[in-house]
Amino acid sequence: MKSRSRAATPRRLPPLERERSIVDAAVALAAESGLEALTVRAIAGRAGVAPALVAHYRPVMDAFVAEVFGAIVAAEREEVIASHDSGELRENLLHLIETLLDEHRDDVAVVWVQSWALGARNEALAARVRAEMDLWQSALEDLIARAIADNPHTSVDPASAAWMLLAMVDGMSAHSLVKWAPRDRSALARRTLAAVLDIPADATAPAAHPSTDR
Repeated sequence: MKSRSRAATPRRLPPLERERSIVDAAVALAAESGLEALTVRAIAGRAGVAPALVAHYRPVMDAFVAEVFGAIVAAEREEVIASHDSGELRENLLHLIETLLDEHRDDVAVVWVQSWALGARNEALAARVRAEMDLWQSALEDLIARAIADNPHTSVDPASAAWMLLAMVDGMSAHSLVKWAPRDRSALARRTLAAVLDIPADATAPAAHPSTDR
């Protein structure tokens, strides 16, 4: 008598493990195709589950998009800062900027650019974008401040330098996505860095107004 073989049934995952698999699938999908690709059906397909299960674990899609965005950009920030947290100020910052402008990081650049656009209609995402931008600025400001702490002759303001460098990185990253960027990003990064770090101490002081007294 022949025995009938049963088809293998998918293993039933514990709730926390299933939730983690759904989040991981969403992060992978966004990293590959951008935040705009995040729909319940697309995430479910990536995770190999029913759409209802995605909705069960993440019932508010706007909040889930914000969560996925935060996971992607926070991982990059921690990686980049950790690997460029020592050495001479100018060389250290140049390497950090070149790392962020590397074309192999265009997938994260897409996530950032889409977050600014989608955040206009998704307040949860907008709040996370603001928080992550603040974290980037403060991390870079701290790196600059510690690098110049032992040099009393340095006139660089860490907060201003951090904002200007991040603005340059954001702009160039966005431009590169539509192939509107200089061929040598490193050369422009060096020029911008020199402009930021070589500002005279009195360059940011309020301009003196001529007296009206006679």
